[in-house]
Amino acid sequence: MLLSFDSSAVTASAALTDGGRVIRSEFVNAGLTHSETLLPMIKRVMGDYSFSSLNAIAVTNGPGSFTGIRIGVATAKGLAFANSIDCIGVSTLEAIAYNFVDENAFVCAVMDARRMQFYNAIFRVENGIITRLCDDRAISLEDLKKELEGIERVIIAGDGAKLCYDSLALENTVLASEEKIYQNAIGVSLAAENNKKTSAKKLMPVYLRMSQAERELKLKKLKRG
Repeated sequence: MLLSFDSSAVTASAALTDGGRVIRSEFVNAGLTHSETLLPMIKRVMGDYSFSSLNAIAVTNGPGSFTGIRIGVATAKGLAFANSIDCIGVSTLEAIAYNFVDENAFVCAVMDARRMQFYNAIFRVENGIITRLCDDRAISLEDLKKELEGIERVIIAGDGAKLCYDSLALENTVLASEEKIYQNAIGVSLAAENNKKTSAKKLMPVYLRMSQAERELKLKKLKRG
């Protein structure tokens, strides 16, 4: 059995799965209140099951909101340490792609990284198989547009999807439906099947770039010479 959850952006979700069977899942879109909502959600999806019955805990460890990622990873590490369970770190962008296992298309997963950039990865979905076409990255809208122009039928999904779709204005792109646009814990559980287990100690956040506080500190040091 696998406990999976996500708190990497504005939404949060948790799911308890056994192989391909979803035992229980929850999803909320209530803004960045994960410090208050995530743990109670996990307890509800676990129900009467004990943490000792789990084979692993899967969590999105980035990219996304710096605070949201830290909350998710810290929660996974705490539960794993307390119950001697392995962890599985899952790319948020990969979890988004797994919303579309029933499609035959290209999926452009995008999260708003601010400063005119998107966290992004592109995947091909064919007959239920997800193939990653590039590493997770921070990319400008202009560079992303150049990559997508030659691809047929691209689904844009993620918390930056609407902004990206409207700005790209490409005829070969479609905006994901409302029920599939955000990453969710069921997608995390599916992606986790193809990711390696790691110890709670080794599970780490993946940020792709420095936080605003780190950038400001670096700028101050440069100004001081």
